[in-house]
Amino acid sequence: MKLQLWRNATLLLNIDGISILVDPMLGEKGSRGKMPMTDSELLNPLVDLPFNKEELNEKLKSVDAVAVTHLHPDHWDAAAIELLDKNIPVICPAIISEQIAGQGFTNIIAVNNDPVQFRNIEISTTKGQHGTGEIGEKMGIVNGFVFKTDNKSVYIAGDTIWYDEIAQEIAQHQPQHIIVAGGAATFSIGDPIIMTSEDILKVCEYAPESTVWVTHLEAVSHCTEDRKFIKEKINENGLEKRCLVLDNGEEAELKF
Repeated sequence: MKLQLWRNATLLLNIDGISILVDPMLGEKGSRGKMPMTDSELLNPLVDLPFNKEELNEKLKSVDAVAVTHLHPDHWDAAAIELLDKNIPVICPAIISEQIAGQGFTNIIAVNNDPVQFRNIEISTTKGQHGTGEIGEKMGIVNGFVFKTDNKSVYIAGDTIWYDEIAQEIAQHQPQHIIVAGGAATFSIGDPIIMTSEDILKVCEYAPESTVWVTHLEAVSHCTEDRKFIKEKINENGLEKRCLVLDNGEEAELKF
């Protein structure tokens, strides 16, 4: 298996030659504008994709399916809706399937409580908690995915903080690789809505046999922890060999 971070939560996961694009945010730098519920004047996304338009179009032609964890625009933006082939398989939680269908996509694989099969890959949804209190309620329902084939398992946690349900998902699925959204994104009110560095350390502690990959960094303006800060925390705890922070465009081999 191979994993490539494009930007933010946008990943290309290659499983036995099958390419799945996860949470595509494909718009140009600044195309989303200012982040609501913050004081930041920065325009989002903060950075461009690590390849030009022509290269992006070529990459999209080789994608076999798209997986969408939730519909916040840093995971599923207007550019993705425009650029993606409307016949491409879109794997998503059942709760958002009608909205995606309403955007013109015709080949939707809705995942509810039971796993679904896409070619030789078993796909399950997982629970998440996108913040706490009032802000957590505003952020709505979010999910992650587990992709399994043979004895290989990859868990994409999605936009969630660390809480008891994440531990339960890890215990149930026993993933060898866990991909988390770091950056401690925070609005003007409330606590972080995705994992802080302390949350990431908890994932590592709870899953000592897993490799943890950190994404969702330095691409949207409400994130408060950058790559340098998170790497320092990882190194301070001696986890640098199994907790890895990806750069935009970086491709990694997932070892099992």
